[in-house]
Amino acid sequence: MSSLLGPAASTGAAVACGTVFGLGLVAIGYGAVRRAVREEQYGPWRALVARLPADWTTRRVVTSVTAGAVAGVLTTWPVAAVLTTVAVLTLPGLLGPDRHTARRTERMEALATWTEMLRDTLSAAAGLEQAVLATADIAPAALERELRELAFAVRSGHPLPAALRAFAEDVDDPLADVVVAALVMAAEQQASHLVPLLGELAESVREQVAMRQRIDAGRASVRTGVRVTVIVTLGMAVGLVVFNRPYLDPFNTLTGQVVLAMVGALFTASFAYLTAIGHIEEPVRLISPTASGAALAGSEPGGAR
Repeated sequence: MSSLLGPAASTGAAVACGTVFGLGLVAIGYGAVRRAVREEQYGPWRALVARLPADWTTRRVVTSVTAGAVAGVLTTWPVAAVLTTVAVLTLPGLLGPDRHTARRTERMEALATWTEMLRDTLSAAAGLEQAVLATADIAPAALERELRELAFAVRSGHPLPAALRAFAEDVDDPLADVVVAALVMAAEQQASHLVPLLGELAESVREQVAMRQRIDAGRASVRTGVRVTVIVTLGMAVGLVVFNRPYLDPFNTLTGQVVLAMVGALFTASFAYLTAIGHIEEPVRLISPTASGAALAGSEPGGAR
């Protein structure tokens, strides 16, 4: 660092970096404490946080910032600190197994199974509410918690349509919204032909599952290529830092740091693009989460209806 900016400027930069790092830790701790309050607030900050990946937990952010600080101290490169922080924060989700997609596929299969269970129970001349309660007791594992809460809400005296809408919000899946919309229509308007409709919906969900599995199989080779590229690149960089540090002396200059930042930005843009092209756009949800939550709150026993 001293070779870049001189002793006085190096000391000032170190103090500034330490201050920013400390403020970052304070902000993370404050955010963890105030999380419940923030969830009730609306604004640009909440919209930005909602767009961040769900696996960016407070612990992961703190670990990333700490790793970046250690890398900056060991290499004396400010850009290395930034790149290490970004890498530790993002690469596990890119290189590791796609757990979110696997869990989504499992829940879709469970939704199709539950829809078929409802169809078969209704075919035995049972009412819709009785069918929901009966199938919730033998729910598929991937939706066990959500269906138990649905059954609890119905047994607690909540109207079935409001409980179904809350169930759709809890599942948070556009395909679940389609199934729930059919059930709500049947509960509110006594719609006929519900049994064959549920059969068609179950078949449609299973087709969606099969399509996603084919897409995931095609993406597997791409993810493997990305893993190999990232591992080889990081391994080479770490090897040079540890075993041949004089080879990296040009990066000790200000120009070298600018070049390193440009290289890191190119790698970041490339990995972001690979992630984006593998993303599957979700259809628009049919049931508004806000409306479903308000409907269940307004239908509490003894409350406003």
